[in-house]
Amino acid sequence: MLALGAGGYAGWLKVRPYLHGSGCEVRTAQGKMPLDLDQGANAATIAAVAYRKQLPERAAVIAYATAIQESHIRNLPGGDRDSVGMFQQRPSQGWGSPDKLRDPVQSTSKFFDALVKVKDYLDRDLHDAAQRVQRSADGTAYAQHEPDGKVLARAFTGREAAAARCWYPPSRETAPRRAAAVREMRRAFGSRLQVDPPQGDASVEHVMVTSTRVGWAVASWMVTHAQVYGLSEVRFAGKKWRAEAGHDGWTKDGGAPGDRVAVH
Repeated sequence: MLALGAGGYAGWLKVRPYLHGSGCEVRTAQGKMPLDLDQGANAATIAAVAYRKQLPERAAVIAYATAIQESHIRNLPGGDRDSVGMFQQRPSQGWGSPDKLRDPVQSTSKFFDALVKVKDYLDRDLHDAAQRVQRSADGTAYAQHEPDGKVLARAFTGREAAAARCWYPPSRETAPRRAAAVREMRRAFGSRLQVDPPQGDASVEHVMVTSTRVGWAVASWMVTHAQVYGLSEVRFAGKKWRAEAGHDGWTKDGGAPGDRVAVH
């Protein structure tokens, strides 16, 4: 019986990573929100660009609500007329070339550049501020997504710790590209983030952070991009996320540093 039980448990461990498929979830004090892997990565990028531009959380909330309405936070190849990307920006309206608008970092940057030009945008109703940027057919539609925008902002700007988790089966694992992940992360967050060169263990990249909040924003970005870049583990502030058990989310890790995000 013991051998059978042990064998059954071993078999369960092998199939467990496949049971939940793939996806992400954000869970905060204000609610939770399911995302697919692409949505998770795009949502993390929006917060990263807001950090690079030193914008307040409210700006991220407006961006999230806009992206949910326009594309469900997906990097769409097309849309109404010549609209493309997360924010369905139109090249014919001066937003830029289609290839740049299909780049989540650049399209988000363009959205924020337009948003900060809206007078008193932080004091306006969300749908009013968003509509002054987007000039859509029905600007009131953005208002319905404000609650979800607040949930995403609390998680991806690092206001709440360990609020984002992602998972995918071993069949979707990719070859490790840690250095490429760090380069792309810095493109989104900006050069203010210092990255220490690998020391001793070349399988670990260290991203130095100036605060716990920034650390969780970076850690969340890494988790949402783990499948694309073949990351196996992310550690920060006494917690760790492992790709092989991604659905479990963040678990305790007494050795996880508080001044840097360790990416394996």
